[in-house]
This record gives sequence, C-alpha cells and structure tokens, in this order.
Amino acid sequence: MSSSRTKSEEIHARNRNVIPGGVVSVNRAVKPEISFLRGRGSRVWDADGNEYIDYHAGFAPYILGHNDPDVTDAVRRVLDEEATLMGAGTNLLEGRVAELIVEHVPSVDRVMLTNTGSEATYHALRIARAHTGRAGVVVMQGGYNGWHNDVALNVMTPLEAVGERVERGEYPKVPITAGIPEGALDEVHVVNYNDLESVNEVVRTRSVAAIILEPILQNIGIVKPVEGYLEGLRRLCDEHGVVLVFDEVKTGFRHAMGGYQSLCGVLPDLSVFGKALANGYPVGAIGGAQNLMDYFVHEDAAKRVLIAGTYNAHPIPCAAAIATMEKLAADGGATFERLYAKGDRMSKGLGSILDAAGLTAMVARQGSAFCVYFADHAPRDWHDVAEHHDFELDTRYRAALIDRGVYHFPLATKQGSISLAHTESDVDETLSITEDVVSTLKA
Repeated sequence: MSSSRTKSEEIHARNRNVIPGGVVSVNRAVKPEISFLRGRGSRVWDADGNEYIDYHAGFAPYILGHNDPDVTDAVRRVLDEEATLMGAGTNLLEGRVAELIVEHVPSVDRVMLTNTGSEATYHALRIARAHTGRAGVVVMQGGYNGWHNDVALNVMTPLEAVGERVERGEYPKVPITAGIPEGALDEVHVVNYNDLESVNEVVRTRSVAAIILEPILQNIGIVKPVEGYLEGLRRLCDEHGVVLVFDEVKTGFRHAMGGYQSLCGVLPDLSVFGKALANGYPVGAIGGAQNLMDYFVHEDAAKRVLIAGTYNAHPIPCAAAIATMEKLAADGGATFERLYAKGDRMSKGLGSILDAAGLTAMVARQGSAFCVYFADHAPRDWHDVAEHHDFELDTRYRAALIDRGVYHFPLATKQGSISLAHTESDVDETLSITEDVVSTLKA
C-alpha cells in the first residue's frame, strides 16, 4: 500500500479549524490520523487511496460488511417511497423493527427505539429506579455503558487510580469525563467484573435499583464471564428485587440473533442494543419484560418514565435494521455458523503465528469478535488486563498492521470484528501479513 497519508493529514488539519480536536467523537482521535472516504464489504479506502482490510468496523456495527447491498437497497426503497419523519403517530417500519427484536430475543416482550446505545442505557436505569423506588446502580470496572453521568466512569482506568483488586467491596469512582456534578455519582457503585462476592456485598448493604453490565466486556477486548457469574447475578437480583440490565450494544446480534443471553441462558430484566442491529446505521433499542417497559406509559403519571426523541425510529435506520435482522435470520442460524467459522480460522491462525514466534500471547474470541492479548492467559477482569497485558507491544503491533493494510483500531485491547463480507482469502491474507509483522516485532 502507499505510505502516503498526506490528504488524510490535510483533512484533519482543516477540520481542527472548526471542530474541537478535528473529530466529532473524541474516541476517533487516534494516531495515525487517517481520513476514510469509503467502504465496501470487508475493505475501506482512505483519502490517499490506501486500501485496508477492516477489522475495526466502526466500533463493531458492520456485521454484514460495509455498504451491504441488501441494506442499501432497503434504504433506497424508503427514499424512493418518500418516507418521511412525521413526529406524530406510528408507522409500520418501527413496528417491524420491534417485532423482529421481540421474536428473536428471549427476554424481550416490548421494545422502544432510540438513536444510540447510550440513550438506551439511560432509559434502562430510569425504568429500574421508577420500578424499585431506589437510586443505586452497580456498574463494572472495565465496562462501558455510555456517556451519561451514571455510567461515564471506570473503563480503562489506571490502576494507580483504582488501587489493587478489591475482593469484597467497591472501587474508587474515576469519571471518564469532566462536567459531572458533585454528588451525581453518590448512588453509583463500582465493582470488579466476575466478582460475585463484591456484588453481593453491595446489594446487601446498599439501596440498589439496577445492576448494569456488558455480559462480555468487549470494550477492553474480549473478557468473558467465569462459570456461574451471570447466573449468580440473576440469583442476587431475584433475591434483592434488583433489575438486571444486560448492555448488549456490542454482543447483541453479533453473536446470535437472540443476543449473548440466548447463548449463556441467563435472561436479564432489561436489555439494550445498538451497533450490529442496523449494520452501521444509527439506532439503539431498549427491550424487556412488559411490566417494566410499560413504565413508559404508566397510568400513574408520577411513575411514568419519559422517552422522547425527534429522531427516534427515523425511517432510514429502521429500514436498515429490518434488512439487517432479516438477513441475519434468513437461514436458520447458518449465518452465525459462517461468522463463527471465520472467527475460528482467524483465532487459530493468529495463535499459531504468535506461538511460532515465541511471543507470550493468546487470542480471546467470541464468535466473530477477537482480541490478541500479549499475556500468558485469558484475562478475567480489568486488573488482569492492566497487570499482565503488554500495552506497548500491542500498540506497535497495531501500528505495523495498519502500515501493511490491515486496520485494527490503534488502541491497545480494542476488539477485532469479522463480518459476513470477510472471505477466507481476507482472513488468510491477514494472517500472512500478521506473520510478517510479528517476525519484525520479534526482531
């Protein structure tokens, strides 16, 4: 590939004149500064004409690949029909999206649509508080559940800020943003993922409305629940009258039509979705048991939870979501078998390459999502990652792959995402490039 990124750098420099930092989501402010202009299938191209096999996938929504033709056709049909956003009444598109989610996700009776996953988690916590009459929220160290005050804390937190691993209790609260009012986090309790004893301690001694978590931590790679952990959370919530919320923004519709909950067999009270739901179009969803979702229309106005949004269920993302879900579900599960097979081919190939090079590394995978950890074991929580993963080597590894035309997000531990558009040849080409990169890093 061309080593030039002159045009990309010029676009970033120009945008910094009118956009703080030059990007409209600060998570996109990474090195190297690349301006991507188009994508199709498994590939993306930048402003300088450089081509990349893409495993970042826009933070993972592209389950079908970039600009999937079936999704694009569905959107075109909506445009041709002159469907418009009325802001009054309902329509068939939003109803069909809700029907598909209810049909496939085992814990969901009713659905509301939002524009983002963060909005959906915000509403989930409001429902939990209205239902229980309590305020407390339990979140996981190393998990990400959105940008609002209750959850904007303790993701990739430096260990000097949170201290050593806590066995039975809470961690210091470390916000990931300025501007959270003093006292806003008083009712937020941070515990370690995969630490059932700490959750038990908090729900036993605090007034807790909800436990919210990614069932797999996929914002620090692929950190899976240990045996019995999710089942234990379900049991604690039942015993203490706490609402269990699964943040399936990343896991939902990437690992199975029914979300990760359909694979692990643990059903939450509320679930939130996004990303792969509409193959890159902006939509989020909250769904769950009818008695909880009906708080949006509660007959007692004092208990009613407000949901409002001018762009909720916009016809374009609704059309994209319908096309995506119908395509994923069309062959009775064979779609996900193909995705899992590609993920297996990738993880085994990477494992062989890293092992042959004599590097201390392992590949964590769930279905089509994977992450290389430069450590000697699969991590079980954020402390495990922070203490044992070689962040400096990971950063060099990702930079070298990008220079060779394989795009992973250039931040250590971020997951790779395989789409249906990736071919076996894409995977084999990636492995060949990775072999060269690893030999260089080893040298």
